[in-house]
Amino acid sequence: MAAAMTALAVAAGGLVSAAVIGVAPARADHCDPAQASQDAPRRQRDRAPDQQAPDEQAPDQQVPDEQAPDQQAPERQRPDQQVPDQQVPDQQAPDRQGQGGDQQVQGSGIVLRDPAQSPEPDDSGDALFRRNRSPRTPTAAPQDPQDPQDPQDPQNPQDPQDPQNPQNPQDPGDQSQDRRGRPTRTASPSPTASQDDDCKDLGPFVTDFVDIRQVQPLRLDAGIGRNGSRGTFVAQCGTNRNGHNNPDNFIVAPGVSNGAHHLHDYVGNLSTDGFSTDESLAAAGTTCRLGDKSTYFWPVLRDRKVDANTQDPDGNVGRVIRAGTVSLQFRGNATSRVVAMPRFLRLITGDAKAGTNGAANARARWSCTGFTNRISPDKYPLCPRGSQVLRILDFPSCWDGQNTDSANHRTHVVFPGQNGACPQGTTAIPQLRMLLAYTVPQGPSFAVDAFPEQKHNPVTDHADFANVMPERLMQFVVSCINRGRRC
Repeated sequence: MAAAMTALAVAAGGLVSAAVIGVAPARADHCDPAQASQDAPRRQRDRAPDQQAPDEQAPDQQVPDEQAPDQQAPERQRPDQQVPDQQVPDQQAPDRQGQGGDQQVQGSGIVLRDPAQSPEPDDSGDALFRRNRSPRTPTAAPQDPQDPQDPQDPQNPQDPQDPQNPQNPQDPGDQSQDRRGRPTRTASPSPTASQDDDCKDLGPFVTDFVDIRQVQPLRLDAGIGRNGSRGTFVAQCGTNRNGHNNPDNFIVAPGVSNGAHHLHDYVGNLSTDGFSTDESLAAAGTTCRLGDKSTYFWPVLRDRKVDANTQDPDGNVGRVIRAGTVSLQFRGNATSRVVAMPRFLRLITGDAKAGTNGAANARARWSCTGFTNRISPDKYPLCPRGSQVLRILDFPSCWDGQNTDSANHRTHVVFPGQNGACPQGTTAIPQLRMLLAYTVPQGPSFAVDAFPEQKHNPVTDHADFANVMPERLMQFVVSCINRGRRC
């Protein structure tokens, strides 16, 4: 069994880990990087100098939990900083262009501005954070009958007790059978790591965090050329209120339970797990509107101040934080029109093992609402009060014109060049951008789920997508983008 799993891990191009690093039961506050930094002097006295943990070496990078009012940026309180849960395509009027917010859509890209600067007029802009409401907490909340994610909504026929839909996000343990009663292949554990000091080696460390106001402004997207496609389409799929979570990944670890070694949040297709196929996805229900049965998923964030999931063998401890808002935006290309994605196209973005593989395939983008001109590729952002942590996950969008997948899950669809143009021999398809906004605990006390050997490094952020849109809907998406509409 161990040999079979090793071969599978190699076949998956290094994206799947067959190793599980065991950890002793631990208190989550011991796994809190902020608490760890406070305990560093005590640990330093108790052990030899060569045993110091990385987070003890940079105490000056810790941001205090409490920030004086005069240190808070005024922009973070603006109501246009929220990513709307629901954007009805035909209700976005042209007269909303150029209103509020420092992040604006300009065709297929985001114009990123420094919040400290005066806003510049932009007739083609569309603010992503508009709704005048206070940030929602990501904890469990009463069901909203108007939310398309609500399984009790009479307009949503999906049963939240669907046996294909796992309901316990805190119990991603290995199983002897899959959710459909079939024998499973389970990733084999490796010898356990040192259990000294509970969570001191789990990560992340204080050095993995940065005050967002210390990140240099930059422009994330290439400008739209004369022949570019400026439109957008937003898929409305909710925020995973139905609790669809599992530690599987059918794209890079098909037929394996706990193949990801970290918990995923899912929206869209209700049946997605490690045993999903094109046929099973096409037959399932969805949380998306307009019949979109695509599956969208990403690793969860956790509150490391809370004692939860402490028995997890992969070291993903803490309480799961559900995204308060999820925006799934399909965008155009800077230099050309786009063509339809083939049905069942499978895509990944980022590298879940970038902490050890290096940054070649890393695509992590961390920011804060109200500061979206400041993007960190390798640090968790420490946001001022009133601002939410933002994950920006862009997918490749230059298709080889033939394949819906490839051996390494990357070569069939690649990223555009720096000027936004697709490489020769590829064709532009709609580019998916996920925008996930979270209310997290103050200070360096949260982390993304990860393979155990990655130590919750923020550079490992990643996401997955499989297109199961009806062909008619995909043609509508292409039309919106090529005609410069916002749908």
